[in-house]
Amino acid sequence: MTPTASTRFIALVFSCLLFLATSSAQAAVPSGMLAGDQPSLAPMLDKALPAVVNVVVTGKPQQMPDNPLFNDPFFRRFFDMPDQQQQRRAPRQPTAAGSGVVVDADRGFVLTNHHVVKDAEKIVVRLNDNREYDAKLIGDDPETDIAVLEIEADDNLTELPIADSDDLRVGDFVVAIGNPFGLRQTVTSGIVSGLGRHGLGNRYEDFIQTDASINPGNSGGALVNLKGELVGINSAILSRTGGNIGIGFAIPSNLVNSVYRQIAENGEVQRARLGVVGQNLTSDLASAFDLDITQGVVVAQVMPDSPASKAGIKERDVITHVNDKKIDDFSELANAIGLRSPGEKVTVTLMRNGKKRELKATLANAEEMASNSGSDVGSTSELAAGLDGATFGPITEDSAMAGEVEGVVVTDVERGSAAARAGLRPDDIITSINRRAISDVSQLSELAGPDVKQLLLHVRRGQGALFLLIR
Repeated sequence: MTPTASTRFIALVFSCLLFLATSSAQAAVPSGMLAGDQPSLAPMLDKALPAVVNVVVTGKPQQMPDNPLFNDPFFRRFFDMPDQQQQRRAPRQPTAAGSGVVVDADRGFVLTNHHVVKDAEKIVVRLNDNREYDAKLIGDDPETDIAVLEIEADDNLTELPIADSDDLRVGDFVVAIGNPFGLRQTVTSGIVSGLGRHGLGNRYEDFIQTDASINPGNSGGALVNLKGELVGINSAILSRTGGNIGIGFAIPSNLVNSVYRQIAENGEVQRARLGVVGQNLTSDLASAFDLDITQGVVVAQVMPDSPASKAGIKERDVITHVNDKKIDDFSELANAIGLRSPGEKVTVTLMRNGKKRELKATLANAEEMASNSGSDVGSTSELAAGLDGATFGPITEDSAMAGEVEGVVVTDVERGSAAARAGLRPDDIITSINRRAISDVSQLSELAGPDVKQLLLHVRRGQGALFLLIR
């Protein structure tokens, strides 16, 4: 073959390969994503956009500060305050804007974030065709940052189907829809950057991380897959400036759906509880228990008369699955239990003495368990005088620090009491007394009895820690 013929042959082969690759790429485009001959998101968005709404919130009127300096016109101009006649006419009403998603067109139910509507006096939902409706807050859940609104629309509402977010994989393409900075119907695209993110401030967290641009005003909007199905509710961004830097977070649709169903049916969320105190399984603990696994939750204490106790769960058991869902740490156990309804039955898979076991448990109401718990300790004559006014209990699975530390939770502090003056606050976790570590209420009673004159408490408070000296 001559050089010229060889060159032509190579060019022909290359052209065939290029044609096949192009044909394969188009064939791989999901159905309904072709606009003419070009791949496009427009066909999917034509169906999804009408279901994403603008949520405008008006807060309670705020009176201007009562300070003689603000009677001076100079100071009023300097602080950009209205003149006194304007102030008398109408106090300022703070307004905010977010986004929402219609998930039930027949009932007019709209999902958004709790933080979008938490201080609302009036809520208005604006559809993408400019229709506006006053919205009623059906219920909200600060611990997952979900709220459900209801509007009485005439007709022609469009709802988004809710997908199974457990099917998401890192690398899947997603589209964020919302109203950033008050702009209407903005669409950004990206991929799923991570799954199961925690530590953003909610008690129950399982965030989807995405690089699709999410900015202020996107909160409560939709994160959809390429089929136009809801896979998440946009909730937060990670940014020092308040703008998008390619790290956004959405609440996964399965978590959203669990909360939404409870609010739609009951107007509130009722938390379930298993009744265990525990910690994350580490390699050291796994070695001590002679286990060949390094992920799970070690049960340190089983609450009396709890679902866990009735199911036969014992101390030193290692919980690895709930209903076949893998449990790597305590935050995942909290989600697996706390997002279910009281009365639900679950299968708990655990390791005991190196052997796998499956136990059935019927979950209880978290609030009822807390009020009926005999584990709380008062501070009348049982504890040192410096703890008067405080009550204490174990770290339960719905605690933000569950699995992270061992200790005793301050469940309540009376205002003006000795404990309050000493600096104790509700939700503090006492991890040691007079340099001796504690893990349960009985140790607190032993080390901080009425005869103890001085207490050095090591306290975990939020993400920080401090020492309190009580005399």
